[in-house]
Amino acid sequence: MGDGAIRTIIGHLRDSDLITCAKPGCTLTAKGAKIWTQFETLYPQRVEIERTELTNAAFNFAFLVKASAGKVQSGIEQRDAAIVAGAKRATVIVAKNGKLGIESVSDDIGKDFPKATSLILKNLKPVDGDVIIVAGADTLLRAMQGAFAAGWSLADA
Repeated sequence: MGDGAIRTIIGHLRDSDLITCAKPGCTLTAKGAKIWTQFETLYPQRVEIERTELTNAAFNFAFLVKASAGKVQSGIEQRDAAIVAGAKRATVIVAKNGKLGIESVSDDIGKDFPKATSLILKNLKPVDGDVIIVAGADTLLRAMQGAFAAGWSLADA
């Protein structure tokens, strides 16, 4: 991101009373801290995931979205949000009945994608009702942006 984009973002955050700025830097306001706490509650785990048989882009980033399984229909809406945000691909995984599944692909990805499942379970620790978004891209930043956009689409659902 360029300097102008950063200044614009900081301006929006300041205008929304989410941060205050001083010579040493920016600090969250009480309102900003409350929103950050809500963000951390909804998205408690956000991690880079190595390349596997399921996550095969150059860079892969995963978001755990708490208690959002009921908001996922086919997962296409989340995939599209990730792609619009710059990802090349995105996979929507739902934790249900003690297993991880991908709509129309597998009810138990542990059988079909054991390495990916092991990484997801280790790094994200989903429980029934959670959703895992894994976005892949040519850069880590684009993968992160894609995962965030897909996760955010569930917050609005």
